[in-house]
Amino acid sequence: MRGFATLVGMADDSVDPGGTIESYRAFVPAPELASPTGPPVPESSKPSLIGAVVVAALLLALAFWIALS
Repeated sequence: MRGFATLVGMADDSVDPGGTIESYRAFVPAPELASPTGPPVPESSKPSLIGAVVVAALLLALAFWIALS
């Protein structure tokens, strides 16, 4: 059984161009361009977010009022 588990070298020893650091950097934003707080929220979604928070607070207050009465 000698030589049963021998490994043969790969047929192609060239460097894969898809694995280079340049191709990685093309998809990663530069540190000076990246926002430290995350992506900005579009202005059009802020009013709907505020409205959702207000509705959730009102529903929570209504549930407590019904539970305590």
